[in-house]
Amino acid sequence: MDTPAATFALGAIWFAAFLFSTTLHEAAHALVAWRLGDPTAYHGGQVSLNPIPHIRREPFGMVIVPLLSYATSHWMLGWASAPYDPTWAARHPRRAGAMALAGPLANLVLVLLSGTAIRVGAMMGSFTIPEQRSFARLVEAQAGGAADGIAALLSVFFSLNLILFLFNLLPLPPMDGSGVVQIFLPEEVSRRWQLTMRQPMLGLLGIVVAWRVFGYVFTPIFLAALRLLYPGA
Repeated sequence: MDTPAATFALGAIWFAAFLFSTTLHEAAHALVAWRLGDPTAYHGGQVSLNPIPHIRREPFGMVIVPLLSYATSHWMLGWASAPYDPTWAARHPRRAGAMALAGPLANLVLVLLSGTAIRVGAMMGSFTIPEQRSFARLVEAQAGGAADGIAALLSVFFSLNLILFLFNLLPLPPMDGSGVVQIFLPEEVSRRWQLTMRQPMLGLLGIVVAWRVFGYVFTPIFLAALRLLYPGA
């Protein structure tokens, strides 16, 4: 049975993973935009792994909502954003598409790193597969103690970043996937696509549709990822 101390400790792990993952996501957007000619986010201090500039821009989505969602459901939900110049995006739609893709790719890197650490720990005998698995308990430590915290942190990093990677790649506004589409479109079509995707009501509809379809996308990919983590199990 979870104690209040254990619930608080797991919440701290979730928040640390969420804060770092969203910061890296937005910093990747900002870095690619800056390198491709749009310094807007750079001047806002967001080409940085320091979470403060990102929190300052989205305090509600990066702090308040994640903490409230964990307190009510033991699940962490939130958002962040990086500014960009729409004029630059209209002039260079493929560059804007590359900027959009950078955030999800940053999350994929964290999936691969945490998954590799889990596999290495399992091969060394430091981690075992628990009978009851969850997003925060993909593996557990043989030694217990502080090692349990490391196992939980790696589990959360893996699960959370796989969610962020896949959810943000859905080709629906306001997710990054709607911008990634621009990489594959002719420039004039891409400019019209940008204008369409910026419609507020379309963004609201995109969020509703994304929540309804995401489970169908995520579940088979998550199960495939678990088979890679637990080969032969």
